[in-house]
Amino acid sequence: MTDNRHQALGLSDETVLEMYKTMLLARKIDERMWLLNRAGKIPFVISCQGQEAAQVGAAFALDRNKDYILPYYRDMGVVLTFGMTARDLMLSGFAKAEDPNSGGRQMPGHFGQKSNRIVTGSSPVTTQVPHAVGIALGGRMEGKDFVTFTTFGEGSSNQGDFHEGANFAGVHKLPVIFMCENNKYAISVPIEKQLACENVSDRAIGYGMPGVTVDGNDPLAVYDAVKQAADRARKGEGPSLIETVSYRLTPHSSDDDDRAYRSREEVEAAKKLDAIFTFADYLKDVGILTEQVAETIEKELAQIVNEATEYAEQAPYADPESAMLYTYQED
Repeated sequence: MTDNRHQALGLSDETVLEMYKTMLLARKIDERMWLLNRAGKIPFVISCQGQEAAQVGAAFALDRNKDYILPYYRDMGVVLTFGMTARDLMLSGFAKAEDPNSGGRQMPGHFGQKSNRIVTGSSPVTTQVPHAVGIALGGRMEGKDFVTFTTFGEGSSNQGDFHEGANFAGVHKLPVIFMCENNKYAISVPIEKQLACENVSDRAIGYGMPGVTVDGNDPLAVYDAVKQAADRARKGEGPSLIETVSYRLTPHSSDDDDRAYRSREEVEAAKKLDAIFTFADYLKDVGILTEQVAETIEKELAQIVNEATEYAEQAPYADPESAMLYTYQED
């Protein structure tokens, strides 16, 4: 029998099962999108596969009724936890008028949904970081009690936006959580060619905040780190930098051929650490994920993904006349 690590963190059996279901739903939506892309039905996929544990573990540690999230383009697990649906994500993939992110105007992964406090992302990487800092500053000026949470890849941690945002948040002790999802590659550039320091979290000391590196394939470890960071932020103790280390199991996007820069052996070795399976093993060991429960979840998620796909495929595109909406001032 495995130790009940989740109970030591104050998580119920029901909550960790919900975490697993959310991770698995993200994976199944992602896998379906690749099939649709290869069938010529949707134009682009940028994948969350290999990073679901970090995304869901982190999002479960936040207050989904008041905190603001500024996700980066792979964060399907984060936005599903915060209230986006499989249908929302499929509408985005098909670029339909009902897409809540942009009405079909942006590529998938540009998440934004006001009702769930998911702040719109932009195509240039890392721009969400200073936005998260600005929202935290605005919340403080208005006397509001929320934390902002922003994510980015390890390649983005080398951009000026990250350094300026982290420095400002550190100086002003703002309630921001910076989470770097280190998946080992910035498109084709491996981690050893990106950083002179060993860990992204080593940079935290320069901004006067704690920095920690955790196993991104362990949703409970990520939950614990983000919960501690959120508690610090709510007490007025300032920002934190968390680095989750995992591996991107797919090419960078549906337009990338990763065989040009990494071996198949490396990818296959990483799959052995895939949290979809290792977390399921943990839940089985503690008696939560029985065969019957697993079978029920598989059926439930298959139905959700099928219905979302069917709805989004049949939904209308935006009217061509709407192309200029929200671009110029209207009478």
